[in-house]
Amino acid sequence: MDNSELQKIKQRYNIVGNSDGLNRALDVALQVAPTDLSVLIIGESGVGKEIIPRVIHDNSPRRRERYFAINCGSIPEGTIDSELFGHEKGSFTGAIGESEGYFGIANKGTIFLDEVGELPIQTQARLLRVLETGEYIRVGGTEIRKTDVRIVAATNVNMRKAVSEGKFREDLYYRLNTIPIQMPPLRERGNDILLLFRLFAMQMAEKYRLPKISLTEDAKALMLKYKWPGNVRQLKNITEQMSVLSREREINLETLSQFIPRDEETTQLATIPQAGNEQHSYESEREMLYKILYELRGNVSDLRREMKSLRDQLDEARGLSGANGFSHPKNISGMPPATVSGVPSVTGMPASVSGIPPSVSGITSPSVSGITSPSVSGMPEPHYPSEFGNLQEGRIYAEPRRDAEDIEAEEIKDMENENESENESLNLNELSRQMIERALERNNGNRKKAAEELGISDRTLYRRIKKYNL
Repeated sequence: MDNSELQKIKQRYNIVGNSDGLNRALDVALQVAPTDLSVLIIGESGVGKEIIPRVIHDNSPRRRERYFAINCGSIPEGTIDSELFGHEKGSFTGAIGESEGYFGIANKGTIFLDEVGELPIQTQARLLRVLETGEYIRVGGTEIRKTDVRIVAATNVNMRKAVSEGKFREDLYYRLNTIPIQMPPLRERGNDILLLFRLFAMQMAEKYRLPKISLTEDAKALMLKYKWPGNVRQLKNITEQMSVLSREREINLETLSQFIPRDEETTQLATIPQAGNEQHSYESEREMLYKILYELRGNVSDLRREMKSLRDQLDEARGLSGANGFSHPKNISGMPPATVSGVPSVTGMPASVSGIPPSVSGITSPSVSGITSPSVSGMPEPHYPSEFGNLQEGRIYAEPRRDAEDIEAEEIKDMENENESENESLNLNELSRQMIERALERNNGNRKKAAEELGISDRTLYRRIKKYNL
């Protein structure tokens, strides 16, 4: 295409710029316009991708038919099929009538699908069928309908990466990418930056009747050096800001630096992670483990408080035991008391001496209350362990010794350590099951909302529900 025809197209659509990348994109668009081939426009956000499908439609045999520009990222996932393909009356709540959908209304015309990389997988399957056969079915319907629509798509997503990650159908990608058009970012367009600045400054001056702003040489150098992560959209915003806020009409380097971010080497905006994004880095799983460990920390704290309370109770019980003591009835001549083996711990000791067998050869063991046992002649003298203290006139005084206290303290410490170790080694699968169970309860069984709360995908949540038999 000769330069004069290209300039006419630029004037018609108010396209500013003479860079090779821009001219190449316009040239391809004009060449493919007379055909019905699918076109995929690739470029960063804010580069002006929406101009190309308009050029294609207006220079095609379909120019007298309808043209629709649809932003796929702005339509909720639950209603996008209805918006694109229509629905039958009563097919869902609120469907008080039937709808043709964009593919029905735009028959013989052109549909521009902006941000096509945001389409759900099930919608991608429907779109592929339309592209291949021209057939589609309304939501809630059974009748196969025909349409003759040309599709031009655009995206700022790395489609090859999306295909490899399973987020976009490979067959649909190649079907849309019949004719690819690459829109260059603003940082690669050179002096087009200054041309666009003058255009936006003139538009602001005319619209608000303000003196037109201009740039000094050092400000122009900064304009060309800056990477413009927001591309043309960012340049327009900054120009409008300076037109309104700057007191000086000639913008120098110092003034321009106040409106341009200082990270001059930035080439792209910071990415914001999406809900339900399951990359191989296991970011969602890591977040879930953080939640589990946070709750586990609270459980450990509760356990420590309970152990402290138990320790206080034990100390109180030891104090009471040391004050009151334990009594044994006076020895009746020849009574064969059972030999005491093992001294029970203070914890949970009943009124009677725990651990002494109830009978030896049919003779009842003595109790703390002082009940005597019958006398049997010829039996050996009773033997009492040192833990029961001194034997005076057949009475045993339970004077807790330091050794027993140390043993109890060690037992308590060992118990605490064992509990902490057990809590630290809890099965992550059990914790994960509890998290999923609680999330489902909080969301009344709604799996989608529960998955969003846990930071995992619906598919992952379904697998784990099936695994844990929830």
